[in-house]
This record gives sequence, structure tokens and C-alpha cells, in this order.
Amino acid sequence: MDDVGLAREHLGRGTLVQVVDGVVAAIDDIPEGHKVAVRAVAKGAAVRKYGEVIGVALQDILPGAHVHMHNLGVGPQSVGLGTVPSTPSLWSPPAVPTRDHFLGYRRPDGRAATRNYLAVLPTVNCSSTVARMVAQAANAQVRVPGLDGVIALTHELGCGMAEGTAGDDILRRTLRGYARHANIAGVVMVSLGCEINQPENIFGDSLAVETLSIQDLGGTAATVNAALDSIAAMASQLAGLRREPIPVDELILGLQCGGSDAYSGLTANPTLGVAADLLVAAGGRVILGETPEIYGAEHMLRKRAEAPAVAHRIDELIAWWQAYTASNDAELDNNPSKGNRDGGISTIWEKSLGAVLKGGTSPLNDVVAYAAPVTAPGLTFMDTPGYDPVSATGMVAGGANLLAFTTGRGSVFGSRPTPCLKISTTTRLYEHMRADMDFDAGPAMSREDQIRYGTLLFEALVDMASGTPSKSEALGFGTEEIVPWRMGAVV
Repeated sequence: MDDVGLAREHLGRGTLVQVVDGVVAAIDDIPEGHKVAVRAVAKGAAVRKYGEVIGVALQDILPGAHVHMHNLGVGPQSVGLGTVPSTPSLWSPPAVPTRDHFLGYRRPDGRAATRNYLAVLPTVNCSSTVARMVAQAANAQVRVPGLDGVIALTHELGCGMAEGTAGDDILRRTLRGYARHANIAGVVMVSLGCEINQPENIFGDSLAVETLSIQDLGGTAATVNAALDSIAAMASQLAGLRREPIPVDELILGLQCGGSDAYSGLTANPTLGVAADLLVAAGGRVILGETPEIYGAEHMLRKRAEAPAVAHRIDELIAWWQAYTASNDAELDNNPSKGNRDGGISTIWEKSLGAVLKGGTSPLNDVVAYAAPVTAPGLTFMDTPGYDPVSATGMVAGGANLLAFTTGRGSVFGSRPTPCLKISTTTRLYEHMRADMDFDAGPAMSREDQIRYGTLLFEALVDMASGTPSKSEALGFGTEEIVPWRMGAVV
């Protein structure tokens, strides 16, 4: 049974509050979206919400008290969760998928695309400005029906790093994933020439993209002109490409949340979970990530693992992240941002219990490294940081051709080459940021409504896959948000 309730509106001190044993006056002023104690909790005892542990009482908590950072914290490991064995289970989706196909582009090698871009890929930050210049000039010159544009996949890495390290491997895997993404019909790689991250190191013997070296060509102007010639040739080959019906089981949906608030775990995330379940039921692939944001809720994923090795991999990731944050004088409970806490989220455990709901209820079939290809059907967990652009970048590199992004405080995130649909936790946010929000999950407070709105969200995602532009696409977002995970020493 829960120890706290949600204040649906601001509760002034003295306001009568329904608690377990009757009605009491609120002891504190309690902001909207924050927690109020509905029973007494002794210092050191677990505090429960959603029927799960969200933290430990730092002091005695009386009924009617405001429960937040001043009296709620986390310990070194989840309290009262124990070890949940991995057991395969029968699963049925919450509803029947309402769409069986989308209108997409079929690549010559058989892959399914939801967008149609040409890309300029710098190997290193030193060639990123030239890549931007190429994309800007190409978009002014190239006009081909069905081409969504030419994008520069710029980043801040590529040199000053040791070869063969984890950070080096992550960068190359990320760039390789973008270059081979289904939504990109052609790539021109731009190298400075002397960097550590050489093109052949990214692609090995399978280098199949045109590479231009600024140093070899004689500078910026020559490189831009050569790249424009290449892009014009690629674009001419796309002139006859048209959207066609493709089964929805070829969609790969990446799940994100950012600017979360207390309503994220009550409306938007479980609603997105329904949409994710419908895609899994239709045979598609879904990617859940943000490893710091499953801490305290990892047991919910472990018990859905289809094999013991998958559950064990979740344990390994949590242990790695605990050590990683400690080695950087941080802890996983540093994850909730100021906005998260202002919105009523007190601890990482509380945030995580809401965040995992994006992944629906289907079995967890695989766990993969950051930016690794996602190949298993159904739900896959990808090891990513909680920082939205870094996490989304890994999912796109892993093959996501759709992104869904829930937000409670508001977000202006976009992504290219993968369209991103943003989902508000409240109708108030949807109305306040209508030009940025694509879908209002605010009314979905009950499970019945979550299923109804989740079905509508599934249809909105299929519509976006078929070419309906997201709000972030209409605003031109999507290139500054490419942020590969930076790891390791800069030397």
C-alpha cells in the first residue's frame, strides 16, 4: 500500500487531506504535483508509491506532511526489492494493433525507411564546420521530390582520444550506425586528414562511403565543391523514389523521456507503454534506454527478461553505472534535474519507476551496448546515459527509425534523420507549448484511458512514419541534437 499521495493542486498548510485513517490537515504547503504523506512513516523505513519503493524516510514523517528531498532519500541499493528471478511468462498486449502498414521508402538492400535524407558525416570536430557548409549549400541547390534534405551529422569528437578505448569504440560505432541508417540514402564523409578517427577505422574493409579529405583537396572551398558534386549525383538517383506500403513490423521505435515531472509516470509514460506494446504485438522493435533511469526499478525489467542472461546483463549495467558515477565523484541520485524535482520527483528511484513504464509490458528480449544494432524482435534495452540527446543518438545509431519523447516540464528536442514525436504529460503543457508538443496524454489518468490514448498514440506514430511531419521537424530541429556519448580521457 502506498505511503504517499499526489497533490493534484496546490495544498496550503491546513488544507484537509484524505489519509489512510481519515482526514487530517496538511502540515506543510504542498506544491501541485508533489507528494503528501497519507500514513506515518518512521525514520529509516521505506516509502512506497505505485506500490514500489521510491526512497527511505530521512526523518519521521507524519500524515499530511510534504514528502520531498528534505525527508526522502536513497541508499546505496534499492530497499526491499530483493532478487527477482528471471522467468519467461505468457504475454498479451493491452489492445489489438489498429494499423498493419505504413507508407515508407524501401531501400535497395531491403531496409525500411521513414525519411529520405542525404548526409554529410564529419570524422572529427575539425571538419564539422565544413560539413555544415556543405549541407547548407546543398539544401539551397538540390531540389528532388521526396528528398527530405541534406543534413550535417556534426559532433565534437574524433581526435584527442586514444585508439582502441571504450570512448573510441563508441564514437566509431555511433558514426557507423548513422552512416548505415535506413533513413539516410547516401553519405559523403568529410575528413580533415590528420585526425585519430580515420575513415577506414570507422568502416574497416567495408568502407562504402565517399570520403573527402580537406587537407588532400587543398582546403575548404575545394572540399565543399567536391562534396556538392557528389551530393548532386546521389540526389539524381533518388528522383523516382516514392513511398510505398510497408508492414509496421519493420518499424523500430526508440523511447525517450526528458523534463519529467510527477505526471510522467501517471499519464504519458504508461500511455507510450501501450503504444510500444502495440508495436511489439504487430511484430516491430522497441528500444528502451537511459540506464541511470532504471535504477531502483531494474527489478521490473529483470522479471520480464526472456532468459537469465538478459536479466544478468541488467544487473551488470547497474553495477557498472554505480562504479562509473562513483569514480566521477557522483551518484545515480544526482540524475533528477532541478526541473524534475520542482515537478515533484524526489529521488532517482521514483523517477525510474515512472520511466520504465515507457517500455510497456512485453517481455525483454535483448540488452545491447550503446549504439549497437538492434536486431531482436520486441523490446530491447540499450545501455545509454539519461541525458536525452546522448541517449537518442545511441538509439538512432542502433537503427531506430522513429522516436517517441515524453515530457512534463517541456522539451524542444528533435532528431534527424529520425523523426521524433513529443508527448505531453498534461493538457496544460500541451496548450502552453502547442507548437512543440505533438500529442496530449494529459487525460490518460486511468488504465482504460491509457489504453485508449495509447492506441491513438500508436496511430500517430504510424502516421509520422508515413511522412506526417512532427512539430520538431516543422521547426527545423534535429542536427544540433546529435551527441555521441563522450567517454574517457581527452589527451
